[in-house]
Amino acid sequence: MTDPLFLATAVEAVLRAGDIQLAHLGPGLLVRKKGKIDLVTEADVAVEKMLRAMVADRFPDHQVVAEELGGNEPVRARHCWVFDPLDGTTNFAHGLPIFCSSLALEIDGSAAVAAVYDPSRRELFTATRGGGAHLNGVPLSVSDVDQLIDSLLVTGFSYAVHDSGEALVSLFGAFLGRAQAVRRLGSAALDLCYVAAGRFDAFWEQHLKPWDTSAGALIVEEAGGRVTGLDGCPFDPRLGHVIASNGPLHVVMLETIRQWESSQATNGLQQ
Repeated sequence: MTDPLFLATAVEAVLRAGDIQLAHLGPGLLVRKKGKIDLVTEADVAVEKMLRAMVADRFPDHQVVAEELGGNEPVRARHCWVFDPLDGTTNFAHGLPIFCSSLALEIDGSAAVAAVYDPSRRELFTATRGGGAHLNGVPLSVSDVDQLIDSLLVTGFSYAVHDSGEALVSLFGAFLGRAQAVRRLGSAALDLCYVAAGRFDAFWEQHLKPWDTSAGALIVEEAGGRVTGLDGCPFDPRLGHVIASNGPLHVVMLETIRQWESSQATNGLQQ
């Protein structure tokens, strides 16, 4: 059984993160670029510093891997907090209220605790391995949609979209032609939580980081969903690609991607 203090810490951290985010939101926000279209704000850094200080104080032998301050460091400790201080930074920087903080505690390389908080809607998504998933304390369950034509899907585009946009849009189109509708919100963590809540029926994306998916993937699994890589292999947040579904749609999601990949290869040969 997971130590209850771990979940309590995760919840406290993301709630405090939400307060910091809302305090910074609005005119005067300091924004800088760390890539061509990849933004970081003063809120991202302030939230990450808060979490790092909290973990150092409570669990000095634990490690933190987070997006802004040393995110590329290898995992060395048995307990590792994987943190996105502000998922949906581009939305946040433009004043669009679709953002959150996302925190997972990985124990021996596997997510055991997850908390994602959307301060705009005051929605707290949580999960523990084997303990189920909850939204504001109410149990979550994925949808039961079993036909792609009846499904509402969601995806995201990476910061490399200017270099790989044609392929990303092509795959988007493959799903758009088969689903009821496809959305793009700009926060992978919330996309995953919305699959867990049954608001979306499935999510796919490429070129992600562990802090984008580690928490949300556990929440989907604990809500009864299925999570794999785009190739159908067991999910690994460090491989950077994911399909998360309600379960019944998973096979057809994988089939759609395989057919799209085959068409891409054929087109490549024709060129």
